[in-house]
Amino acid sequence: MNDFSLLPLAPAMMANLKVVGYTAMTPIQAESIPAILNKDDVLAQAKTGSGKTAAFAIGILHSLIVSQHQVQALVLCPTRELSEQVATEIRRLARFTSNIKILTLCGGTPIRPQTQSLEHRAHIVVGTPGRIGDHLRRGNLHLDYLTTLVFDEADRMLDMGFEEEINGIMPFAPKKRQTLLFSATFSDAIKTLSKKFQNSAKEITVESIHAENVIAQRFFQVEWKDKLAATASILWTFKPESTLIFCNTKQQCRDLLEYLSKAKFHALSIHGDLEQKERTEMLTLFSNHSTSILIGTDVAARGLDVKDLSAVINFDMSFDPEMYIHRIGRTGRAGKEGLAFSLMTPGEQHRLDDINRFQKSNFRAENTHRLVAAGEKALLPPMMTISINGGRKSKIRPGDILGALTKEAGIDAKLVGKINVFDLYTYVAIDRSIAKDVAETLTKTPVKGHRFIVRLHD
Repeated sequence: MNDFSLLPLAPAMMANLKVVGYTAMTPIQAESIPAILNKDDVLAQAKTGSGKTAAFAIGILHSLIVSQHQVQALVLCPTRELSEQVATEIRRLARFTSNIKILTLCGGTPIRPQTQSLEHRAHIVVGTPGRIGDHLRRGNLHLDYLTTLVFDEADRMLDMGFEEEINGIMPFAPKKRQTLLFSATFSDAIKTLSKKFQNSAKEITVESIHAENVIAQRFFQVEWKDKLAATASILWTFKPESTLIFCNTKQQCRDLLEYLSKAKFHALSIHGDLEQKERTEMLTLFSNHSTSILIGTDVAARGLDVKDLSAVINFDMSFDPEMYIHRIGRTGRAGKEGLAFSLMTPGEQHRLDDINRFQKSNFRAENTHRLVAAGEKALLPPMMTISINGGRKSKIRPGDILGALTKEAGIDAKLVGKINVFDLYTYVAIDRSIAKDVAETLTKTPVKGHRFIVRLHD
């Protein structure tokens, strides 16, 4: 009963779902899509990576009137990164027709180009509450034809203090609409938000506890002064290809980055002081496997969605078990095995007890004597990233880059990784063994008839 072919979708959309790899519905999709197609309001609890984006995107695209060049769907996200990811996924699912326009509106970028894009009309708008509210107040964005409103990761939006911005947006939306609310947790604040803006919402909850055979969870008891060395030992022992490390403060992130860099690890740290372009660059380098380790706080890592994440390390224990589940849920997706390691001081046994009660488990703290000491040889990520100073505004698509590399430069497509095209620049992941040669070649190779400035990131 989880086959997409059972849904009453248009043949062209169904064919595209197969092309992009959608065959069997995930639990959240199987539970929520029929209700969404039935135009019900939905309040759904689902962790990151559960397939919730496709769930509401399929519903939006199914009911969209393509000939009506007005905003018919608005998706609110807590961060620019998540907004970009959501918009990219909707574009993939909308390939069954070439006429659907999707626009991303987020802070951290100039407002004037967004205003100009809005003048050309869009069917679907994805963005952050602050910038969406700004455009509504300026009269740049109109929601008169809105039929579907989506709150994605609503709990994160409330945690980040967006409640006032959300309240300011709602008077611009028609009272008669479908409202879909997705959250990793069902806190009292989320239930209040639902009662305020939804009409008899269908409540959907999918299993948020991670099966032990999907995510291998291990807890190590260490003294505070030994946590840096223990983190390095975990990395050397298990050698995960990509690791997300959570700290509770920015200073701990900085200290850990300094320690791991000196220990010859390829690591980056994200924090609130970064410019938006720097933050986007770091997240891109991590998601395309050009750096092996990303360190951040819960706030700094918000909206991060990386496929095939090998491991999560809790350098600091989370303050509550739901946050712990949210953290480790970034690994072990789509049935793949993941690793989750947590460092706890002797005085934090109560946090492990809370986690065991919450997920009905019986984990115990181990000591670190079986972990190997840090080695001498650097653990390098498999890819490097090349950037060019051209993107969507230059009409560049991933296929243009791949064509220039494979057809013009003769590079094996298997050595080309993820290609991320943004408005003004593009990042291309290349196998580390040939990255320098490819960067030199690309400086001499035209892309769509133009030569761009090429930079190699390492």
